[in-house]
Amino acid sequence: MMIFIVLLTFSCIALGVMSLYWLVARPTSVVNAQLESADPSLALLENNPLTTMTRAAEPINRIVPISAVEAAKLQKQLLHAGYPSPDAAMAFRAIQLLLIVALPSVVMTICFILEGSLNTFLLLGVLAAAIGFYVPRLVLRSKITNRQQRITWGLADALDLMVIAVEAGLGLNAALNRVGEELKDVHPDMHHEFDLVNLEIRLGRSREEALRNLTERTGVDDIRSFVALLIQADRFGSSIGKAVRVFADSLRTKRRQRAEQASAKAALKLLIPLTVFLFPVIIAMILAPSALNLFDLFSK
Repeated sequence: MMIFIVLLTFSCIALGVMSLYWLVARPTSVVNAQLESADPSLALLENNPLTTMTRAAEPINRIVPISAVEAAKLQKQLLHAGYPSPDAAMAFRAIQLLLIVALPSVVMTICFILEGSLNTFLLLGVLAAAIGFYVPRLVLRSKITNRQQRITWGLADALDLMVIAVEAGLGLNAALNRVGEELKDVHPDMHHEFDLVNLEIRLGRSREEALRNLTERTGVDDIRSFVALLIQADRFGSSIGKAVRVFADSLRTKRRQRAEQASAKAALKLLIPLTVFLFPVIIAMILAPSALNLFDLFSK
């Protein structure tokens, strides 16, 4: 067991030293040196946090590669969580692998110092590895849920503003741009997505393709329905203002129904803390005087 601890500690120290060398003391190639001397902004780009994290994650992902299907699925989840960078999946995998190795090492070292049994040693090591594997996924899932909820709640306000902008005479592209600017402080996620749509359209992509990319980036069902409505209205030449107004009314009704559903669930969810914490205290306060009197009576 002592040999295993020594080898595990030596491996962690060696990996740490190699990572520091890779991040700090790695020699720069001649081509990169010439490019940085020609354009100083490339040196700033080379030293930004995302590039540094990607460089640190690259050797780890080479040791433990990921399949193409799993990489595509992970990239889509990170896109829904608000991380559109193509290097986000590599950084996420590196964090997950480091936690899988680091947490069992720390737990096993503590167990060895406290002189725990072998069964406890192995059980806590496996449990720590499972925590290191599942915690990043749980955090990612929570970020996806929160972002999709923010987008869902902000879409109703965006549609109301879009109806006003379209009926005032603005085109669809100008209305998207105007609504995105108005939502900058209230709903920053919707502002960011509308800015990306306008940027893709200005870069030469078709409006239909830019709107479909909006659906892929968010993964929200209401956004998918809204994009399908805009594409059909644009394709068949119908009034965009009337179509958006009807969809905004239905979305507002759906939003009110969701709020009523959440309020109805709140009463049911309150039963658990009331039953576990409040009712025993009330019963103890009511029955405590009688129990003390009975105790005194039987003791005499």
